[in-house]
Amino acid sequence: MPVFERGEVRIQWWEAGSGYPVLLFAPGGMRSAADIWGDSPFDPRRELAQSFRVISMDQRNAGESTAPVTADDGWHTYAGDHLALLDHLGIETCHLMGGCIGSSYCLGVLEADASRVSAAVLQNPIGRHENKDLFYGMFDTWAEALMDERDDVDAGTLPPFRERMYGGDFTFNVDRDFVAGIATPLLILAGDDAYHPRPVAEEIAALAPNNELILEWKSEDAAPVAAEKVRAFLERHTPPSS
Repeated sequence: MPVFERGEVRIQWWEAGSGYPVLLFAPGGMRSAADIWGDSPFDPRRELAQSFRVISMDQRNAGESTAPVTADDGWHTYAGDHLALLDHLGIETCHLMGGCIGSSYCLGVLEADASRVSAAVLQNPIGRHENKDLFYGMFDTWAEALMDERDDVDAGTLPPFRERMYGGDFTFNVDRDFVAGIATPLLILAGDDAYHPRPVAEEIAALAPNNELILEWKSEDAAPVAAEKVRAFLERHTPPSS
């Protein structure tokens, strides 16, 4: 499989289909890896490849991707990986789609450089809503497994990294004022559980000036309809010259 190397960072990625690029950020929390899309109600790697060049990736220190772990790591670190991968692939602009933590990754790229993004799909967005301990616990489980596998991970780097990831409010990495100023079209597929609180998705929709919200999309009957809505939304916002 192709691997993008950036210093000590190794990012494994895949692509399928052709056309305007869509960069996918998989569900899975700190274990966000491309294969997890296979457990989603619909798999955008397959559904979108009919119309787009679909690029999926394992996030750093998830799946087959690796990177050093430092006390300075945070959402900005992942956004740096995402933009660097686009640069490596020669992609100036693209669509984004993220599931779970991937929704916040989408928002992080928009914050870092919105000019690179034509439209974004936020599927099952995570966020702070009476669930801080759940996210801290998820991070700790991932960190413990990483330390068991690697002897280069310093336990002292993990608490500040965890706080930078999940100590914040709302979507954890961007604030409400930022979301209220997003001009990029958003399609939001709301979650309905403790990790993906519906109130967070609904608040994103209430704030963002250019968005569409889908509340029901996970059932056997609703998933194919939602997949088609995602594809149609991205087609509608693909630049005419692409």
